[in-house]
Amino acid sequence: MAAAPSLDDPSTPPTAVAQLAAAEIARRTGVEQHDVALTLGSGWGRAAERLGEIVARIPAEEVPGFSASGIPGHSGTLTSVRLPNGSHALVVGARTHFYEGKGVRRVVHSVRAAAAAGAKVMVLTNGAGGIDPSWTPGTPVLISDHINLTAASPLEGATFIDVTDLYAKRLRDLAREVDPSLDEGVYVQFRGPQFETPAEVRMARAIGGTIVGMSTAIEAVAAREAGVEVFGISLITNLAAGISDSPLNHEEVLEAGRNAEDRLADLLSRIVHRIADDLAAR
Repeated sequence: MAAAPSLDDPSTPPTAVAQLAAAEIARRTGVEQHDVALTLGSGWGRAAERLGEIVARIPAEEVPGFSASGIPGHSGTLTSVRLPNGSHALVVGARTHFYEGKGVRRVVHSVRAAAAAGAKVMVLTNGAGGIDPSWTPGTPVLISDHINLTAASPLEGATFIDVTDLYAKRLRDLAREVDPSLDEGVYVQFRGPQFETPAEVRMARAIGGTIVGMSTAIEAVAAREAGVEVFGISLITNLAAGISDSPLNHEEVLEAGRNAEDRLADLLSRIVHRIADDLAAR
């Protein structure tokens, strides 16, 4: 019997494993197509409960290409949700971070699997540090663009794609119909897992960044390659290093998320419902 396709085999196209994952998700959920997909970062975990009717929860490690999340604040499950308009959302609570050392293919597998499952929009959320001192912990900020400082790309071979409008303005405009007060900024992905130094934060600010974190940018590029629109939103969990005198720690990130989770879950659910209604009308 031939071995199953593996992301660790460089001769296996990563899309082949994504198709296997999508087929397993459809089998386990009974849902043929998920129209919207969400990756829930730190502070956003309760959003799945507010989106609609939970159809199924699947341990991530039981789906080809996925593994259990080893990061506090992540659920480690894939959840299928029926939205109020009858469409379906796939919620990924098992993000693989680049700093885990599992390779770029595993970092973006959830995005490719979501695209294979039919998603037309990928919602990427994260907990992040704010460079703008007016953003207090608990502030949600839309991502308008990114700077990738990991020196890694999910694209393989001579694959050239345009990322000029990677974070769709159309989707940001829909989000502002829900909450006109939402600010936006440029997300800078560092490799991690150490927090950024004050000098690195000054560099990020000098090159145009306003948000710093350890995820999202690589995933967004993979989504664009797959033909999926990207909506990004960060929870500012702390001021970035050097912006305030407070030391940084992961517990602070989790605490900021816990303090804001009800408000964030409500906000994100309303945004996703607005996006889903727009997709249905197109």
